[in-house]
Amino acid sequence: MNFASVSRRLRGLSWLLRRSDGDARHALGSRGERAAARFLRRQRHRIIARNYDCPAGEIDLITTQSGTIVFVEVKTRSEEHGKDAGQTVAAGQRERIVRAAQYFLRKAHAESRPSRFDVVTVYFPSDGKPEIEHFEDAFQPIGKPPRR
Repeated sequence: MNFASVSRRLRGLSWLLRRSDGDARHALGSRGERAAARFLRRQRHRIIARNYDCPAGEIDLITTQSGTIVFVEVKTRSEEHGKDAGQTVAAGQRERIVRAAQYFLRKAHAESRPSRFDVVTVYFPSDGKPEIEHFEDAFQPIGKPPRR
């Protein structure tokens, strides 16, 4: 076996490395979503969907609070990635969340209900107890003025 064929075979197996890293990120994200759901329940939110997936996109958590439907994006970080989980959601991701929310509202016949978009950041320090921040009304659909 020559170097080129060994190199090709190793490149062919590189998906294993990406996958294991992806699996670790997925596990951390799932852990963060569970912590965020517990936190929101303590804030009097009722969880109505987790990892809502539709043709328009995906929403981490959908809750209701005092008659308002709340679409929640959860940002999770571990010690190695630092505490800044990013209070903002990238524009493309925001658009996908908004489209998925519109899809959900149409399917649930709830377009007339009040709704908002929140971000919950979850940071897992080495002691394991999560630090959670909740940003209510973190962003608005494009073209919709902020609620006051």
